[in-house]
Amino acid sequence: MTAAGTGTHTGTRTGRQLLVLVIGAAAVATLPFILPPAQEAVAVRILIFALMGVAWNVMSGYGGMFSFGHAAYFGLGAYAGGYLIVRHGVSPWIGMAVGAALAAAFGVTTGFLAFRYRLKGAYFALATFAFAEMLHLLALSFEPIEAAAGLNVPLLQGSSWWMLQFPPGSPNYFWAILALTVLAVAATIALLRSKSGGYVIAIREDEQAASSLGIPVMRYKLLTVGVSAAMTAVAGAFYVQYYLYINPDLAFGSAVSIQAILPSVIGGIGTIWGPLIGAAVLGPLSDVTATLLRDPPAALAFLEGRSGLDVILYAALLIVIVLALPKGVYGALRSYFARGST
Repeated sequence: MTAAGTGTHTGTRTGRQLLVLVIGAAAVATLPFILPPAQEAVAVRILIFALMGVAWNVMSGYGGMFSFGHAAYFGLGAYAGGYLIVRHGVSPWIGMAVGAALAAAFGVTTGFLAFRYRLKGAYFALATFAFAEMLHLLALSFEPIEAAAGLNVPLLQGSSWWMLQFPPGSPNYFWAILALTVLAVAATIALLRSKSGGYVIAIREDEQAASSLGIPVMRYKLLTVGVSAAMTAVAGAFYVQYYLYINPDLAFGSAVSIQAILPSVIGGIGTIWGPLIGAAVLGPLSDVTATLLRDPPAALAFLEGRSGLDVILYAALLIVIVLALPKGVYGALRSYFARGST
């Protein structure tokens, strides 16, 4: 295939992906008119998970750098946005931008240190976890952000897009996080179809070969980390504004990193749509398991009220999904339809 043919094919594929994204987003945007208020809150949480999953997938799925410390970027975004609005009355949109820049700078700095000392695989994953735990411990005793007590975002009267506050149950929160998630997916598509994205994939596949071809490996690995960190920070800043509270455990706890990993693992690592599908599976699944054990059928009445069983059941179901679908839900569907077309 000629270079012109390759470019045309790539442009067609990109256009098709963006078209699917726009149509899908338009369909999802109608959900507030259908869902009851309680389910709308679940939908918002799903989209936060989706945004985190998209961000993690950029670094770990496409970049090949498995991270177990995305809580660091989420927490930096959360606290940057929360601190600016609580202490200085700054718009959350500005807080998102500041948090994204701060998280990207932190990610690039810590990434440089890790790559400088040739940390890879499990050692790199442990390093990301260590950096997140470092921030967790610092936040627990850092008085300007209220240490362990956490920050409470003040309530405003009425609605304000500039301050990103609306009455309880307002669909505006859903549309805001939907727009942010769509932008993150569009940015991922644009990155992957660019020359930089080609370099990132080449480095993931064979770092030594990419280096021998003259690709500046360090530069593009740090670019991937910075983009992923910035996206995750945006999710953290929105989280604070939606729940109006943040503390060190919610911001930097290891559970946050797991929430960033799971959508891609369940949906399909290294795919555009995998994190979105994974988040759509995980959100309802956690609620179904909790509801099942809170109000179980007669045959399972002996389980009612037993603390922790919902978490155990949720974890067991995740294990079953991972074992049954090692390529994720999207990967399994793609393989199925590929076999059907042959």
